[in-house]
This record gives sequence, C-alpha cells and structure tokens, in this order.
Amino acid sequence: MATTKIGIIIAREFNERVRKKSFILTTILMPVLMIGLMVAPTLIMRYSKGETRHIAVIDRSDIIAPKLESGEEVIFEETDLDLEEARRDRTDLFGILWIGEDVMTNPSNVKLYTNGSSSIIVEESISGQIADIIEKEKLRAYDIDNLAQILEEVDTKVYMQVFRNDQTSGEGDDKQANSSVVATAAGFVLAMILYMFLLIYGSMVMQSVIEEKNNRVLEVVVSSVSPFQLMLGKILGIASVAVVQVLIWGVLICGVGAFVMPQLIPADMMGSVEAMQAGTLDPAVAGGDIEMVQMLATATDFGFVLQLFVYLLLYVVGGYLLYSAMFAAVGSAVDSVQDAQQLQTPITIPIILSIFVMMAVMKDPNSPLVFWFSLIPFTSPVVMMARIPCGIPTWEIILSLVLLYITFVAMVWLAAKIYRVGIFMYGKKPTFKELYKWVRYKY
Repeated sequence: MATTKIGIIIAREFNERVRKKSFILTTILMPVLMIGLMVAPTLIMRYSKGETRHIAVIDRSDIIAPKLESGEEVIFEETDLDLEEARRDRTDLFGILWIGEDVMTNPSNVKLYTNGSSSIIVEESISGQIADIIEKEKLRAYDIDNLAQILEEVDTKVYMQVFRNDQTSGEGDDKQANSSVVATAAGFVLAMILYMFLLIYGSMVMQSVIEEKNNRVLEVVVSSVSPFQLMLGKILGIASVAVVQVLIWGVLICGVGAFVMPQLIPADMMGSVEAMQAGTLDPAVAGGDIEMVQMLATATDFGFVLQLFVYLLLYVVGGYLLYSAMFAAVGSAVDSVQDAQQLQTPITIPIILSIFVMMAVMKDPNSPLVFWFSLIPFTSPVVMMARIPCGIPTWEIILSLVLLYITFVAMVWLAAKIYRVGIFMYGKKPTFKELYKWVRYKY
C-alpha cells in the first residue's frame, strides 16, 4: 500500500515536469548548446577580424624596421620624424613604435605609444617579430653558410604516444591511453553537468515543497500518506525527470560519436583513427596529425563515451538524491524562497567547493587532495566525474559510489525527521539549533 502511494506521487511529479515546454526545449537544446560552446571560441577566433592598425616606426638602430612585416592586423610605416613630432603630428595613426639604437644588446629598449586602447594580440605580434629579427641578426654574426637551411633541417617536433601500462592485457597488447585533451575537456563538461543538475533539480524540490506548503496542500496530502512517503515520492519523481534527460542526452551524443562523426572525418584520417583504436597504428603513417588522430580516436570510441554516460547517470542519481533530501528538509522548514537562503548556504558550499577542486583535476587527477574529495559524498559527484575520463582505477569509482549511496540513505532518514515537523510550521524561520531539536524528536 505504501509503495502504491509513493508510486502515485512519483508519477505526479514526473508528469508535471516532463510535459512542460521548458523540459522539452532544455533536453533538445542542451546538447546543441554544449557543442556550440565548444565550437564557438574557435569560430570566433577564426572569422573575427579587427580593424587594421597603422603604426609609424622610428628605428634608431636601422636594423629592425626594414624587416618588419605588415599583415591584416598591423601595417608598419617607417618615418623620419623624431619621437616628439610623431607623437604630436601622427595622431591619425594607431600608434608610434620607437626602437632604440642598442636594441641588439638591450632588447627591452622598445616602446609603443598608442592613440587608443591596444590589445594583447597586437602587442605580442610586434614584440614577437622584433624578437625573431634580433635572433636572426645574432645568428648571422656567426657567419655560417646556409644557416636558414640548417635551422629548418634541425627543427624537430616530437609526437609522443602514451600507453597505459597498468591496463595492458594478458596477451601483451598495449593499451593506447585516451587523449589527455579529450579527457580533460570531457571531465570538465561532465563535472559542470553534475554541478548544474545538483543545484537546479535540488532547488526544484525545495521550491516545490515551499509552494505546496504555502498553498496548504501538504496538510491535505499528509492525511492520506505519511510525511516520509510524501518526501520520498517527491524526490524520486523529480529524480526520474533527471534520469530521462541524461538518457536522452546519452543516446544523442553516443549516436553522434558512433555514426555521424565517422562520416564527417576524411577517409584517410578515419583509417588512422580506426588503427589507433585497434592498437595497430604506425606513427610514421599519421605523421604530424598523430595528436589529432588520438583526439578523434577517443571522441569516436563508442565504448568510452557509453561508459562515461553510465557513470554520469549513477552520479546524477546518487548526487541528486543526497542533495534533494537536504533541499526538501530546508523547503519544509521555511515559508518562502527568501527565508531559505540562509539555511541552504551550508548545502551549496560543498557543491561550489567541488568546482574549485575540479580545477585541480586538470593538473593532476591522482593528487591526494583530488582523491579524497572524490570520495567525500558531498563533493564526489562533481570531482569524480572530472577524474573518470582520465582513466582512474575502477575500485575508486565503486568505493565512491558506495559511500555516496550510503550517505544518501542516512541523509533521507535525517531529512525526514526535519520534514515531518517543518511542513506544519508556519510564520517563523527556524534556526539551526531548532532544526537540531527537530532531528532529535522521537516518534
């Protein structure tokens, strides 16, 4: 009988939210938005062009100015004016570049006077060109024949293949490590998804409880079901919405990675990608594209992507259940969202803290700090999801999940004691001391 009542509450909460247009739009647009956020910076940098900047050059060394190369962003114009005259009379230009006589021995004796705001790209372009010219002039002083050709021939780039020695099979087949670039990016995106889910869906539970409490709906409902059944049904109902959303995203992204991306990748590149996934790639064949091949091999690995979404689902459910129980307790104890701000601060602090720890994952996914925060249930959903793409031991993930779900059960028991008292309290915002008393009440 109790199970049936909880099921009715779950169905109501699920249907109420899934049928909203906002849920449909978010579910469809979120994957598109995620892809757009990853692609947008590249497109902006590629297609955005600033205005052309004209710079007058006063070169007292007579070495640098003739060798400066103008481009789309900057056009250099030599001038015979002295510095004061140029600064006074050439205000129509973007700026004046002054180069001292001793620039070869004192490279810092270079000054740029601008007639407007500058940019880091322009400044680095100018200083970079001057540095290259000085280096070439210094090398030329050694009077070595064919110096340019020699430098070109000795210029070497090393493309290192990375293998997981701890994941080598018994047959001796080497396990190619996943691309660190893809792993880092995937970990960051997945951790941010967990962060968003915990806050949005947890707050959704709290707001739902507050609204029903203000409408006096709870007083009618608890005449048919116990407060614990009502709270559990509400939590599981909204949890089912989150699960459906993650499943839809997983199907879309796995489908794109398995079927769409291989069609967009050139045939020769795809051959190298498949060879790397099979562990038979000859680095000489991939050449300078080996880093790109490794990235594509990781991104199109169906098993890898599917595994990530399975773990994402487990941590979404566990993390949500843990935090939603606390949010439900807070919602039952207050009469408005404004009153809930103080009480929910201790809840949101671990979530925000996990974002800062997640940044440390990019530096070292196995550091002691990261390891312990990925086991602590209040921070493990975000931190562990940032670590998983890096290829951590499975026992750490299992231990983290066990601790997370055990803590959820304990938190539901604790929150239920606050919930059954709080839903009948009106007109006063309780203190933390009063909440502690509610927990100690015996029923």
